[in-house]
Amino acid sequence: MSQTHVTAGFLPLLDAVLLVLAREKGFAAAEGIDLHLIRETSWANIRDRAALGHFDVAHMLAPMPLAASLGLTPLAMPMIAPMTLGLGGNGVTVSAQLWEAMTEAGAPGDLDAGPAGAALRNVVAGSHRRLRFGVVHQTSSHNYELRYWLAASGIAPDRDIEIVVLPPPFLPDALGSGGIDGYCVGEPWNSVGVTERGARIVTVKAAIWRASPDKVLGMRADWAEAHPETLAALIRALYHAAVWCSDPGNHAEAAEILSAPHYLGQATDIVMLGLTGNIETGSGVQAVRDFFVPHARAANFPWKSHALWFYSQMVRWGEVAHNSVNAATAAACFRPDIYRDVLAPLGVAAPLADSKVEGLLSSPTSIPAAAGELTLAADGFFDGRQFDPQALDAYIQTQRSVARNGH
Repeated sequence: MSQTHVTAGFLPLLDAVLLVLAREKGFAAAEGIDLHLIRETSWANIRDRAALGHFDVAHMLAPMPLAASLGLTPLAMPMIAPMTLGLGGNGVTVSAQLWEAMTEAGAPGDLDAGPAGAALRNVVAGSHRRLRFGVVHQTSSHNYELRYWLAASGIAPDRDIEIVVLPPPFLPDALGSGGIDGYCVGEPWNSVGVTERGARIVTVKAAIWRASPDKVLGMRADWAEAHPETLAALIRALYHAAVWCSDPGNHAEAAEILSAPHYLGQATDIVMLGLTGNIETGSGVQAVRDFFVPHARAANFPWKSHALWFYSQMVRWGEVAHNSVNAATAAACFRPDIYRDVLAPLGVAAPLADSKVEGLLSSPTSIPAAAGELTLAADGFFDGRQFDPQALDAYIQTQRSVARNGH
């Protein structure tokens, strides 16, 4: 069944840019799609309204389709993600007071995740109270990557640091009021914390897990099955938006479009920081390689290995039991087959494999792809560990051992 009117929910974040540009630059209209965007206030609202059918599709946290399909949400049901909306895009921000303590504990201020984590560990060890960090949702890349960073740095989440959930736009104010000491969020809300609350960005997603996804195009599986032509048209529109957004010459216009009150509602120069990767950390601008990648190097490809890493963290933190059925359910949420089939007629290079070993590539690497070769960026976790989805059981067991030991 063909459908021309598509309703998409989104949150005011930089990585909603492909949906925004698909509408505002006419890419959706060119595919016959009347794309209607609805701004929401929290990821819980996105989750529930997508499940209820209020939205046909949504700007979703990458682990959210997994959570719905695994029965971890109030309105659980099968959901899929046939496209990733870019790589990177978030960071970890702390209060001025905590940053001062971290610098005294040896933080170098260069956004390197390892030294920043070591300094935070020293602060935590000497603190008279348990620090509190905010994340945007429980089943979010932010929560899992923050926990991974903390644990690999020798800090036990939940024991040494409390983690609470707040909507992204609330986090800078929560930091400014003293309600939290730090947070992990997507842009522009790290930059807003710096400019309006005197905060300090201490590390970024691109340093914790390089070339990793943050948001996806998510939807109910039954909607996708009922509207394959509409879904294909939308994926094509988003692909063209991603190509347009990847051109640095278009960043100023993209930032101006995103800054509108009904989208991000922030100054254009704030939006530009994340688009360009020139991040104002709180003590000067630092160029961050691949801070946000909207298109290049298979940035829109929904790797099943990404889905399974998020699943491994759900298991690690006690949200779901590990078994072959749950692992298969999680992997099935990311749909590289749909991505390939839709974009093949356009001659788009797409990986032939559905999964890869995360952390294997230390430099840009060419891989076999449909329609020629494709170069992937260096990837990997800041602590040097690798995730092989073919060795999922062993990886989960190792993670459990680390969690039991408190770091």
